[in-house]
Amino acid sequence: MGRRRFEDLPARARRRFVAGAVLRTLLSAGLVITGYYLVPLDRPLEVGPWLRFGIALVGFGLAIAWQLRVIAVSGTPQLRAVQLVAVGFPLLLALFASAYAGLARTQPGSFSEELGHTDALYFALTVFATVGFGDIVPRTEAARILTMIQMSVGLVVVAFAARAVVGAVRTALRRADEEQRG
Repeated sequence: MGRRRFEDLPARARRRFVAGAVLRTLLSAGLVITGYYLVPLDRPLEVGPWLRFGIALVGFGLAIAWQLRVIAVSGTPQLRAVQLVAVGFPLLLALFASAYAGLARTQPGSFSEELGHTDALYFALTVFATVGFGDIVPRTEAARILTMIQMSVGLVVVAFAARAVVGAVRTALRRADEEQRG
C-alpha cells in the first residue's frame, strides 16, 4: 500500500486490500490450528519440553511486541490489530493445548480424562474464557501448575494486549492525522 492512506484509496482498492488481509488472517489462523493437530503429542514431558514451552511463550510475547510496533506505524492500524488478535488468540490456545495434551499422554491421570488434540484445545479454551465447566479438571500438581500458568498468561494477555493494541491503533491514527495536517 506504500505511503498512501487507506482512506485515500479508491473504494475498489480498499475492498481488495481488506479482502487480502482477511484471507491472510484466515489462512494464518488455519495454519496455526492445522499445525497444532499435526504435532505429535506423545513425547515425554521432561525438562526439554518444559523449556521449549517457556521459550515458545517468550517467543509469543516477542511476536506480539513486534506486531504492536507494526500496528503503530501501519496505515491500517485497526485492520492490523484485528489480524493480530485473530492469529494470536489461536496461537496462544494451541500452545497451551499442546502442553496439556502432552502432559496428559506422558503422565496419565494428570486430568480427569484422557486428552486428545480436540479435548486439550477445548480445555485450553475453557480455561482462557474462565468458564471452567468442570468436565475436565487438572488432577496432578504439574497439570495444576500448567493451568495456573495459562490463567495468569490469559489475564496478562487480555489486560495488557488489549491496552497495547488500542494504544498502537491510537498512535497510528494520531500519526496519520498529523501527516494529513502537516
